[in-house]
Amino acid sequence: MTRMAVALLTLGDPGRMTGGYLFHRRMADRAATNGARLDFVSIPDLPLAWSIATGPGWLRDPALRGADVVVLDSIAAAAAAPWLGRIRAPIVGMLHQPPGGIDGGPAFRGISAPFDRWAYRNTALLMVASDWLAAELARSVPSDRLRVVPPGKNLDSGADISRDTTLAEDTRAQARGGRRIAALCVANSLPRKGIAELLEAVAGLPDHLVTLHLAGDPRHGSSYARRLRRRLRANDLRERVVVHGVLPPDSVAALYRAVDVFVLPSFEEPYGTVWGEAMAAGLPVIGWRAGNLPFLIDHGREGLIAPPGDIAALRAAIAQMAIDDGLRVRMGTAAAARAASRPTWDEVAERFFGVIGEVLVGRRR
Repeated sequence: MTRMAVALLTLGDPGRMTGGYLFHRRMADRAATNGARLDFVSIPDLPLAWSIATGPGWLRDPALRGADVVVLDSIAAAAAAPWLGRIRAPIVGMLHQPPGGIDGGPAFRGISAPFDRWAYRNTALLMVASDWLAAELARSVPSDRLRVVPPGKNLDSGADISRDTTLAEDTRAQARGGRRIAALCVANSLPRKGIAELLEAVAGLPDHLVTLHLAGDPRHGSSYARRLRRRLRANDLRERVVVHGVLPPDSVAALYRAVDVFVLPSFEEPYGTVWGEAMAAGLPVIGWRAGNLPFLIDHGREGLIAPPGDIAALRAAIAQMAIDDGLRVRMGTAAAARAASRPTWDEVAERFFGVIGEVLVGRRR
């Protein structure tokens, strides 16, 4: 049986530990079971003009030249845009961010967004990671060109993240650190993740209410990360926050099982894979009314949503979860039930390769 050859065009190292890169590696791991072979083709991760200039090099990649279909990662779209007309295979976009991206400043986004849109005009279909992102793109892209392909609900690590009512009491007690609850935030140290605001919310709470666990890439060289480290050394947060850094999936799964609440006040999140994982683990969720979170939970049912940037409201939501055990349990149960309706990574891969196959069949007609 001949397998469909798929080349995934991305930017830089496909082994990075961020959501979009993890998504694509999971698709590559499941390619064979979906009648495909997926190979990565990397555009050098350089300033945009220099990345664009590398086109003649990566266009010669054997995986790209032999592909039946090319999947364009949104993070590579701007750098690839001027060269996509030279690719003979049909192109499918896989978007984890809106045009212009989400982590660059206004100037960068203003420059890269037109290149992104240029790239997407060369695609047969656009797969998008969330309903929020589909709604954002629907302003400029016909809806019949959009296919929602969200991340999987499971951690995909071999570790069960469902709540374990028999978990040793000393494990939960250790996570709580002598306080009423343990809260978890899984996020890299980027300004849009709202970690600085979360720390201010926790600092203003009575000491006995919450121990906060932070897991993710601390990005030691960034000014934002240095700001967070200085804040964590202050007296009002010392010994109230446990910083774990980057963890393997099994360790993240253990944290989901050990804590009581998940908090990620992200200002802009095209999907928020960790929100889905937390809900699948039976954790109520707290965050801003921003990005994809309002598409994932209803305020007062699976969690609590605060106005973006309102630290007092975020603090009040955490306090409410800490004080009201019954509310916390009800919301955690509702979160797990809602997460159960979402696809696993195996189902996501079936959808992903199904869309690619749809394009290939259309091309052959």
